[in-house]
Amino acid sequence: MSNFLLFLLLIFFSFSAKPSLCEPRATQAAMICSNRTASMSQRQNFISNFLATMDAVTPLIATQRYATVVNGTGNTTVYTFGECMKDLSRNDCNFCFAQCKTQILRCFPFQLATRGGRLFFDGCYLRYDDYDFFNETLSSNDTTVCGKTEFGSGNKTVFGENAIELVRNLSVEAVKNDGFFVGSVSRSDVSVFGLAQCWEPVTLMNVSACQDCLLNAVSRIGSCIPMEEGRALNAGCYLRYSTQRFYNNSSDPVPVNGGGSNKLPIILGTTSAAAFLLIVVGVVFFVKTKILQKRRERKQLGSLLAHVNKSKLNFSYETLEKATNYFHNSNKLGQGGSGSVFKGILPDGNVVAIKRLFFNTRQWVDHFFNEVNLISGIDHKNLVKLLGCSITGPESLLVYEFMPNQSLHEWLFARNDVEPLRWEMRYDIILAKIADFGLARLLPEDQTHISTAIAGTLGYMAPEYVVRGKLTEKVDIYSFGVVVFEVICGKKNNSFTESSSSILQMVWDLYGRKRLHEAVDPVLQSNFREEEASRLLQIGLLCVQASAELRPSMSMVVKMLKDNHEIPEPTQPPFLNPSSKETSIMTTSATNNSKPVSYSQSSGNSLTQSWIDPR
Repeated sequence: MSNFLLFLLLIFFSFSAKPSLCEPRATQAAMICSNRTASMSQRQNFISNFLATMDAVTPLIATQRYATVVNGTGNTTVYTFGECMKDLSRNDCNFCFAQCKTQILRCFPFQLATRGGRLFFDGCYLRYDDYDFFNETLSSNDTTVCGKTEFGSGNKTVFGENAIELVRNLSVEAVKNDGFFVGSVSRSDVSVFGLAQCWEPVTLMNVSACQDCLLNAVSRIGSCIPMEEGRALNAGCYLRYSTQRFYNNSSDPVPVNGGGSNKLPIILGTTSAAAFLLIVVGVVFFVKTKILQKRRERKQLGSLLAHVNKSKLNFSYETLEKATNYFHNSNKLGQGGSGSVFKGILPDGNVVAIKRLFFNTRQWVDHFFNEVNLISGIDHKNLVKLLGCSITGPESLLVYEFMPNQSLHEWLFARNDVEPLRWEMRYDIILAKIADFGLARLLPEDQTHISTAIAGTLGYMAPEYVVRGKLTEKVDIYSFGVVVFEVICGKKNNSFTESSSSILQMVWDLYGRKRLHEAVDPVLQSNFREEEASRLLQIGLLCVQASAELRPSMSMVVKMLKDNHEIPEPTQPPFLNPSSKETSIMTTSATNNSKPVSYSQSSGNSLTQSWIDPR
C-alpha cells in the first residue's frame, strides 16, 4: 500500500512540477574581432570559405551540439568552431546559434575580410579564424567580463566566499563530468549560481587541458567580486557565476571538496510500475515543453501568430528541415549574400527551393511576414514565385517554387548550351527583379548599421555599406542598379577586382560619350530598341550613384520604367578608375555640384574606397 501511495505522489508531483526549461540565452557576453584582414587578391576566396564554414556548422550543431569545420587551402583557409552550452534544449541551442551567426558579421568578414572573430553568448559560442585553434585552451585575447551591479542584498563577505567556493568546485566537477557542470552554493542566506564548460575539442584532447583552462578562468574571475555577476571567457572554456539561477538543471548544490551530490532514493514496488511512471513523466514533460514553446512563440509573434498559423503561406520549421534532409550539403543549390538555398521535397511530393536567411526574426517579424504576404501575390513568368515562409523556428526560411533551369546568373554567364535571352525577356526580368529587392533586407526602422545586418555579395554592395557598415533601403537600390547592368550587358560585375574594366566603369564611360546603347550584350546584335536600352542603363546609373541620398526610391524606379517618367542626369558611381579619361571629363560636367570625399578604414591590411558626395 505504501508503495502505491508513493507511486501516486510521484505522478502528482510530475504533473504539478514546472519543468526547468531555460531560454536560449542568446545574449552577448563578449565579441572579439581580429585586427588581421585578407589582402585584396585573397579576399574573394577567403569570403567564400567563410560562407562555406558558416553554412556547414549549422547542421552539425543541430545534431551534435558542437561543430569543427575547415574550408579552403593556403592563406585563405577558414577554421570555424561552434558549440552550445550543454544545459540548453535542442530548440534553444538552434535558436542561440542562429543568432550567433548573424552577430558574428559585426566583425566585418565581408566588408574588410577580417580573418578572425569570436562571439561569446551565454548560451552558445562561435569562432572563426585563419589558423587551427581547435585545441587552444588559452590565448592573448582571453577576457573577463564583470557585471555592472554590485552585490548589495546581504553580507558581501559571505557572497565573495560563496562565489569563490562555487567557481573552484565547478572547475573540479566539470573536469570529472565531460567538461561541464552547473550548481550553486548557499550559505547564510546568500546564494550564488554558476556554470563551467570546456569546449568539446579541449575536452576530447585530454583532462589536463580542460583543467588548465578552468583553473585560469577561476584565477581571473575573482576580480569581478563583489559584482553580482562575472564571466571568464577563454579560448577553450567558459566560466560564469551569478546571483540569479540562469541555467537549466537540478538546483542541487555543487559538491564541496569533490564529494558526491545527494540523490533522493526512490523505491518503486514493481518494475512495471516504474516503467509506467517513466512513460507518464515523459508524456507530461513533452506536453509541458510544447506548451512553453507555444507561449514563447506567442510572445515572439504577438497578435500575428494566429494569422500566421491560418495563412497558406506558413510552413513549419520542422517540415522544411526534413524536406532538405536537415539542410544537407547534397541538397544545397547555392549561396547568396542574404542566405543559402536548398532543394527540398515537401510531404506532398512537391519540390521547392528553401532559403535560409541570416537575420533575427524576433525583431521584425511583422514587417517580414507582411512583406512575404505582399510579394507572394505577384505572379510573373520571369519571377520565381514565393510560396511562403517559416518564422517560428530558430531561423527564418523562405520557400520558393523550384526552377530546374537554375538561376538568372546561370543563364547569363555560365551556360553555353541555351539560346541567349531575348531583349523583351531581359526587360521583363528587370521589372520582375523589383519584387526581389523589395524583400532583400527588411531592416528594422530604428536600425541602419551592421549590428543586425545581412552581409551582401561582393560587387553588389554600396560604398556606404562597404566602408561604414551603413545599411538602408538605398543599399538595395544600388544592388538593383548593378543587376540592371548585368542583365542588359550580359557581363558579370567585377568592381571589387583590380581590373579597370568593371561594368560600372564601362557604362559610365559610354554615358559620357552619349553611346549607352553600345553597352548592350553583343549577342543580341541589333535585336533591341536603342532608346529603350539607353533609358534602362541611365536608370541603372541613377541607382548606383555614389551618394545614397541621390539614388531614387524603388517606387520612383518603377515610374521611370513604366510611365515614361523624366530621367534625371546621374552623378558618378563609386569604385571607378580615377585615371580613366572619360571619368575625368564626366566628373566635372555631370557632377558639378559635387566634391570628392575619401573614406578609409584600415585593419591589418589597408582598405580605402573613394566616391563623390554632394555638397
